[in-house]
Amino acid sequence: MSDKIKKPESMKDAMTHYCPGCGHGLVHRIICEVIDDLDIREKTVAVAPVGCAVLAYDYWDFDTAEAAHGRTPAVATGIKRVLPDRLVFTYQGDGDLAAIGTSEIIHAGNRGENISIIFVNNGVYGMTGGQMAPTTILGQTTATSPYTRRPEKEGNPLKITEMMAVLPGVKYLERTTLTNPKEVINTKKAVRKSFELQLQGKGFSMVEILSPCPTYWGLNPVASMKRIEEEVIKTYPLGVIKDEN
Repeated sequence: MSDKIKKPESMKDAMTHYCPGCGHGLVHRIICEVIDDLDIREKTVAVAPVGCAVLAYDYWDFDTAEAAHGRTPAVATGIKRVLPDRLVFTYQGDGDLAAIGTSEIIHAGNRGENISIIFVNNGVYGMTGGQMAPTTILGQTTATSPYTRRPEKEGNPLKITEMMAVLPGVKYLERTTLTNPKEVINTKKAVRKSFELQLQGKGFSMVEILSPCPTYWGLNPVASMKRIEEEVIKTYPLGVIKDEN
């Protein structure tokens, strides 16, 4: 089998539970490819969230711990401090990171913990029924914003990555997406850089990935990717937000 299509060694041979067109499976593979490229599978510890990716350990063939909703940075901090030679990363959705976990992510970044954060932002609560998330963009209809998100009623979307940029302990932030092959390659480069910086002891880093949720966006997979390109990126511009390395 060609190396271009071969399953990464760090990925288990498992049937997916994700909805058709969901971005999580693609991000899972990107992470596994980076870990294989860096040859660090035996040194890696992931911290899985509560949310759609709650079963991430079913797909990753490396050590993975489970954390309470939003507490993944706190658990990752403990693991990294006890095992400083490991590559420790969290895998978090927008409800996990930007809502119940806001305190944990801000304080971990402010302390400059030497961990990596993979932040998958699809702008909605996928696991619990499509409710409005902190990152839901203006004009978006959800189960709890049937009249769309309005700034005067539901408030503005939370740009958590830009917020994190003001913290001196945060060293690298980048926002990417999955809408086409070029952007997938950019996402892989960003994840690799985050992991490499941690292995070099450079401190806290986070990669935000704009990801589709066809089920709760009410769109097919192709239209979901188009929506990211035409609408979501206007609120969440792609690119490096902060790089002090």
